[in-house]
Amino acid sequence: MFHKVLVANRGEIALRVIRACQELGVKAVAVYSEADARAPHVREADEAVCIGPPPSNQSYLLGDRLIEVARRTGAEAIHPGYGFLSERAWFARAVREAGLVFVGPPAEAIEAMGSKTDARQLAIAAGVPVVPGTTEALRDADEAMAIAESFGYPVLLKAAAGGGGKGMRVVREPHELAAALGAAQREAKNAFGDDAVYVEKYLDGPRHVEVQVLADMHGTVLHLGERECSLQRRHQKMVEEAPSPAVSPALRARMGETAVAAARAAGYVNAGTCEFLLDRDGSFYFLEMNTRIQVEHPVTELVMGLDLVQWQLRIAAGERLPFEQKSFVPRGWAIECRITSEDPANGFLPSTGRITHLHLPSGPGVRWDGGIEDGSEIGLHYDPMLAKLIVHAPSRPLAIARMQRALRELVVEGVETSRSFHLRLLEHPDVQAGDISIQWLEAHLAELTSAQPDDDTIRRAAVVAALAAQHDRGQLAAPVHSAGAESGVREGWRWQARRESLGQ
Repeated sequence: MFHKVLVANRGEIALRVIRACQELGVKAVAVYSEADARAPHVREADEAVCIGPPPSNQSYLLGDRLIEVARRTGAEAIHPGYGFLSERAWFARAVREAGLVFVGPPAEAIEAMGSKTDARQLAIAAGVPVVPGTTEALRDADEAMAIAESFGYPVLLKAAAGGGGKGMRVVREPHELAAALGAAQREAKNAFGDDAVYVEKYLDGPRHVEVQVLADMHGTVLHLGERECSLQRRHQKMVEEAPSPAVSPALRARMGETAVAAARAAGYVNAGTCEFLLDRDGSFYFLEMNTRIQVEHPVTELVMGLDLVQWQLRIAAGERLPFEQKSFVPRGWAIECRITSEDPANGFLPSTGRITHLHLPSGPGVRWDGGIEDGSEIGLHYDPMLAKLIVHAPSRPLAIARMQRALRELVVEGVETSRSFHLRLLEHPDVQAGDISIQWLEAHLAELTSAQPDDDTIRRAAVVAALAAQHDRGQLAAPVHSAGAESGVREGWRWQARRESLGQ
């Protein structure tokens, strides 16, 4: 095992990797921008090095600087987390050429799966089913028109080097195609430096189901079941669960075997995820492979009973996987909600400010993977995800109830968050029944964002009003957090209201 690992990331995933290192007896080196100088991951690491100003292109995206810091601190390996440089083949290669270990797949596997068109070609050669579409970038609108006519509308334009919904357009009518192609190419160029776009048949109402794979350097490739990731807004996942309510044991085996075949074809090593579209008739189609640890990896960890990040480190250090495929059977149900600093009632606009109070849920089966604390400053430099709230329970109905309870216990003050939106989402009959698709959330977004506040919020507001009325009548002294400050008085009312609403 390594002696020291540099964690080339920030926020909750940096903390997640640091904790995995500490449990393995490995020293962790954190890096941070000037904006993150007081972030929890900086404090929890064994060492921390500032790498630049807040913009990520002047700090977290500077591969040469990260490698230099690893060398200077004596780290033998670099864990990239997710995002930033985690899927950059050039960075994985540069780490290797520097005599260090990249905790992830080889650069060649990242390249093989990094382009969606290349990945489709590789999948087809390996006998993996793909959505009908092109395997090369479109040359112009005329070619796109001809291909779309052969598939039939609607079709989907996708950036070959893309991800996160960027460079993606659904086209339902022929007259929309040329403009959509131009827009997708421009967006792809801006986001990825590559304007290559391809086209595939657009499926109405499929699910987004992904399969976790784990592969060592000795030829063992295993799958760890599937995750349901259909609840998406603008192609960004909001809630994930494992297993999927639509996947039977037989279908799980087939999808898992397909994911293993794709990973083997790419020469894959370490943790990765194969993403599929699952049609209503049980047919499934390979979309792409994410060559990194996923944001939603905790739900797999909870139902499969192992630490994926620790196994990333073990595999990178040369260990063999000691498991057999038959060992991996999901036990219970896990759900994850992404807690973001966004205002759902205002078009999910980012919310910035200072975390003035943070109260975390707890109790049986509740896990909080977060990178914030009281006093954390939330700005616009980075992704709005603050944390992940994850629960595990014996069954899906109990997991939903547990998540609802945990969300009600969660308090984040100082910025707007997605907490109440998640509560309304989990109350919807379709979500509780598991009757969802990748288009479901967009179709129901208006009713979810215009819904009344949840009962918990209403109850707290009523308590605040009652306390304020008592104070105005001279019947109650206002509790405060910071003496003399108006903001402190306001926070005092909120804290007292919270205590009242919880029966304290």
